[in-house]
Amino acid sequence: MKQNFSLLACLISVLALTCAAQAKLNVVATTPDLGALAREIGGDHIVLTILAKPTEDPHFVDAKPSFIVKLNHAHALIEGGAELELGWLTPLMEGSRNSKLEVGKTAHITAVEGVGLMEVPSTLDRSKGDTHAAGNPHFLSDPVRGKIVAAHICNSLSQLEPGAAEFFQANLKKFNNELDVKMAQWQASLAPFRRVEVVSFHNSWPYFAERFELKMDLFLEPKPGIPPTPAHLAEVITKMKTDKVRVIVVQPFQNRKTAETVAARTGAVVVDFPLFPNNDQSYLDWVDSLVKALVIAFKK
Repeated sequence: MKQNFSLLACLISVLALTCAAQAKLNVVATTPDLGALAREIGGDHIVLTILAKPTEDPHFVDAKPSFIVKLNHAHALIEGGAELELGWLTPLMEGSRNSKLEVGKTAHITAVEGVGLMEVPSTLDRSKGDTHAAGNPHFLSDPVRGKIVAAHICNSLSQLEPGAAEFFQANLKKFNNELDVKMAQWQASLAPFRRVEVVSFHNSWPYFAERFELKMDLFLEPKPGIPPTPAHLAEVITKMKTDKVRVIVVQPFQNRKTAETVAARTGAVVVDFPLFPNNDQSYLDWVDSLVKALVIAFKK
């Protein structure tokens, strides 16, 4: 009987260790770019849920009741911060009643920390449109800032799951090495087009423009979040003709027909320029696709 009991106890111990080894962190990321970075670092040690679709405007994500359940079961939340998700994430957090994810706790990973934001207004003037008090929140289009965020995610996951810290650190090192190689390629590809102007629908690309020395400060929106007006579009068309601007970039959730109308009047090309990786894209593949799309457009 004692032998049987000892054998049973041994089996239970083995099963417990196996379950512990197979346990994964439930990680929720608000947007696909954050999710792509979490996947790079977390690998098969995490179960990842991404709330926003790649085709959604991150300012206005459809806050589904199922998201509350996901957050309730989450071990970690990764959000961009800088007011990007302010309008829809707060009620979801309140509904989830998951105290582990409260702001300031290790499990609440705010990507903007340590990034350094552009376009921080000296005063908040809502007459200038939908401006962000903390600065422009679309910082992950800059791969160098992407490295900062990846390191932040790595450190946070390592604190939450110390047993997998070496795994996370190894993934971070691999990601950084691959990014450094790609960065040199991207800069070489765009070097012939330094200071070339590109029109965008919304002010989503200042970090990308700064990193690759492009001009992306002419917008189809008269002010952030304000739909294009005929008068403003006429001004944009005039400037494009004067400055010989030949590329307009648009995101999936923006009005492509407006961009095509302007392009028809100016001889420009319209480039699909997604703000996020699609469901099966890595972070590096996403940036790579943006660079290649611009190079093709510039050469037309």
